[in-house]
Amino acid sequence: MSDDPRRNAEGSNEVDPHTGHREVDPVTGYDTTGHDWNGIRELNTPFPKIAIWALALSFVYSVIAWILLPAWPLGQDYTRGLLGLDQGDMAVERYRAISAERADWLARFEGGDFAALKSDDTLMLPAMAAANRLYQDNCAACHGAEGGGGPGFPVLNDGHWLWGGDPATIAEILHVGINGAGADARFAQMPSFDWMERGELGALADYVAALPGEGADPDSTGAELFADNCSSCHGENGEGGLMIGAPSLTDEAVIYGQGRASVLNTLRSGRQGVMPAWSDRLSDAEINLLALYVSTLSDDISEAQE
Repeated sequence: MSDDPRRNAEGSNEVDPHTGHREVDPVTGYDTTGHDWNGIRELNTPFPKIAIWALALSFVYSVIAWILLPAWPLGQDYTRGLLGLDQGDMAVERYRAISAERADWLARFEGGDFAALKSDDTLMLPAMAAANRLYQDNCAACHGAEGGGGPGFPVLNDGHWLWGGDPATIAEILHVGINGAGADARFAQMPSFDWMERGELGALADYVAALPGEGADPDSTGAELFADNCSSCHGENGEGGLMIGAPSLTDEAVIYGQGRASVLNTLRSGRQGVMPAWSDRLSDAEINLLALYVSTLSDDISEAQE
């Protein structure tokens, strides 16, 4: 029997059930398999050799990889392979190499002379790239990738600061945290005003909610309540800036929202956010570098708007 798949009718083993004759595709000359899908007939063609070679090479490569590289799990361990490669060790070695490369210039941030550091353009070029990475790894999850903040987390790229926006103050906050467990942590709390009458709460909420749009009525009951109960922390006009942890209520970047419902919720329940201390995670030099970076976020936004 011929092995040529393009057999003629006499050499084919497929038979048309209607005519009793063996079927051959008239265009290609290949036998058909007898399978038919709505008039489309399957040809009895040979398996592609390139696919056979691909399967063979894949099998050979897998055997070599199993022998040379870490491959098979063994409970809590794994086979090391003849090459003895370990990605954990490789990552540690690469980290040490990177740390060694930046050790010289990073050491200059330990002293915290921010004015001198900021004026050194040659130093700031590599430093700000590393600072951005520090920020993305440690701060962006709460404060946003560009410092835009979010519900419960203050904005870092505008001119309104809760405690101060100079690098030294930011570095201190990074060291000690806010409302944390450490003895040196800074403390700030928005108390509950649930002792107020319902009508007073509504009037105060209306006034505070109107502050960002400059539509607040200075002669209203809410304005009087604000002056008696809120201005000592948030400022006479709600602009903040007292650097005691109380936010501005006049800009759009309000931590917990400035809608009437949000303000009412704050007045009834109070607020107390937490900023963790980073001294256990970051070195003094890294904290100073990060503080200098954060202090420039508002400058970057201003330049972009111009």
